[in-house]
Amino acid sequence: MDNQAITTVKFLQRQAASLLLYQTVLGNEVGNAFLDLLQAIRYTDADAQNCLQAYGKYFNSLAARKQNWESYLITQILRNDNPFTQQAQRLKFEELPTALVAAVQHDLRIFQSLYECSSASLSEWVQAASDLPISPVVWYLHHDETEVKNELPLIVKLQELENWVDAVEDLAAYYQQFGTGLFAEYKAARWQDGQFLGIQYNDPVKLQELVGYESQRDALLKNTEFLLSGQVALHVLLYGSRGSGKSSLVKALLNEYGESNLRLLEVGKTELKDLPKIVEQLRQLPQKFIIFVDDLSFEEDDDAFKALKVVLEGNLTARSQNIVVYATSNRRHLIREFFTDRPSSRNNDEIHAWDTMQEKLSFSDRFGLTLTFEPADQKTYLQIVQHLATQAEINISQEDLEYQALQWATRHNGRSGRTARQFVDFLKADLNFLNPQNNLGHSQS
Repeated sequence: MDNQAITTVKFLQRQAASLLLYQTVLGNEVGNAFLDLLQAIRYTDADAQNCLQAYGKYFNSLAARKQNWESYLITQILRNDNPFTQQAQRLKFEELPTALVAAVQHDLRIFQSLYECSSASLSEWVQAASDLPISPVVWYLHHDETEVKNELPLIVKLQELENWVDAVEDLAAYYQQFGTGLFAEYKAARWQDGQFLGIQYNDPVKLQELVGYESQRDALLKNTEFLLSGQVALHVLLYGSRGSGKSSLVKALLNEYGESNLRLLEVGKTELKDLPKIVEQLRQLPQKFIIFVDDLSFEEDDDAFKALKVVLEGNLTARSQNIVVYATSNRRHLIREFFTDRPSSRNNDEIHAWDTMQEKLSFSDRFGLTLTFEPADQKTYLQIVQHLATQAEINISQEDLEYQALQWATRHNGRSGRTARQFVDFLKADLNFLNPQNNLGHSQS
């Protein structure tokens, strides 16, 4: 390698080491692979083995993410969690500490230098350092699959700017509108063992796939749009027969409104005791959150009951306007009640036993909106089957479809949306298996 290339590598290493706020951008697999490659290029051994291996790891890390080096840097900047990004979400730009803004400008100058160090340049340096006849293959994608709609305008602006320092105010505005960290990267997450965990592959169910409970769907959509528009939205209990699509309806909201800053946070029944802590961590974030509790019910004296009651009814802390609870249950009365719980003349343990029982029975009333999902009758069940079969492009007669659907319901789990989905999935697979060339044809009765 010539002296100019070595000088450039040394400069990039010093730049990367002097980051003030955004150090973790280079702290994951791709960033570490980039830094290791610079080190290997600078100190190439006799047979260049370390240099070649370092380039292979760098190439592999980008290929695994399906992301170019340039877009990796920018998306990591947009999603990074640090003191500036945290404060930018809550404060106006003019209110941010001057030193914090100066530190961001400093880091952006560094990132612009690293951005201009393309994978093609690294490949040429590896060729020179390793004395190869041709340069190693350069990783590059014409279409970056990781870019999302919200990020594109700022990505384009940074790519076109001569000086990235000029983007500080735009960057702060982005954080204030779309947030950062885990909820900027993931639309769905779960609370587990005291922390948020991103869900990379959320359920792809779409609203147009769900039929049979239109009034319940429309009510839930309107309430969710209240949440997204900054209006007061209600906590919602969806209760009714199993397999009626309660959970699917909530999950479909994410695919409908995920690009509108909606986030879905799944909290299991065993984790409900942490609800007040969860709410406080989400309160200041710019996204709108649905806390999703599936199959909700309580035992007597359950700590989760008390925690959820605080969130639903509030306490001295003001209610957070960016959070609602959507819970599903097969039970109208969420707390299990036994005949032995009912007060009697022989019950001398509690003076106001009837009050206790009424509190149990009325817990579901604490949800502002209750949506009831009745068991599907035959007409509704067949309507769902026909709708799903049309979407799946199943080409058999309506008479044959309905006959097989009713047979399936009789032999399996009864009439419900879940049963309809299972039947259509099975039928489609069966038809494809029997007719692999034609995809779908006529099934065997």
